[in-house]
Amino acid sequence: MQLSEKAYYLIKKKIIALELSPSSVVDEQSLMEELELGRTPIREALHQLAAEGLVNIVPRRGMFVANINITDLQKIFEVRLLLEGFCARLAAQRVTEDQIAQMEAVLQDLERVQNGDVEALMAIDERFHALLYQAADNEFLAETLDRLYAPSLRLWHLALDRLSDVRGAIEQHRGVAEALKAGDGARAETLIQQHIAQFQQEIKAAI
Repeated sequence: MQLSEKAYYLIKKKIIALELSPSSVVDEQSLMEELELGRTPIREALHQLAAEGLVNIVPRRGMFVANINITDLQKIFEVRLLLEGFCARLAAQRVTEDQIAQMEAVLQDLERVQNGDVEALMAIDERFHALLYQAADNEFLAETLDRLYAPSLRLWHLALDRLSDVRGAIEQHRGVAEALKAGDGARAETLIQQHIAQFQQEIKAAI
C-alpha cells in the first residue's frame, strides 16, 4: 500500500467515525503527527477525499471536514436504492464461489456479535456491502456505491447513541447471500432494497 493510500483510508475512517467532526478545520500538521506520515501523502489523501465530497477545500481559508446534510442524505438513499438493486442483480449473475464464501464468513462473524454492539454490526454491514459491490464485477459501479455508502455510514455514527437494535436490518444480508448463491437476481434486488429502506427508517427515527 502506498503512503497516500494509507493516509486516505486512515483519514477517511476518522471522518466517517466522526473523530474528525463535521465542519471542523482539517489540521494537516496534527494528522502528520498522529498518522506518522509526511505532508505529501496527507495532502494527496485530502485532495482525494475532497473529490469524494468528504472534505471541502476553501481558497485562502483552508480545508474543512464536510458537514452532514440530512437533505443530501435523503437523496443519497434514493440513489442507493436504485443502484444497489441493480448491483445485486449483476452480482447474482457474476458472483464467484470465493465471494460467496467470503460473504458466508462475514455472516458467521455476525453470529458472534452481541445485539447491543452497534459498532460491530456496522462493521459487518460495511464488509458485506463491499463484497456485494465487488461481486457485480463492475468497477465503475463499485466506486460509485462506495462513495455513496460513506456518507450513509457517517450518519449512522451521528445517530449511534439514539439507535435501537439494528441487528434485524443486518440479518437481512443472509437472504441476499442466499439469493446470490441461487442466482436469483430479482430476489437479491428486492432484499437489498428492503435492507436499505429499513436502515433509512432506523436513522430517521433516531434523528
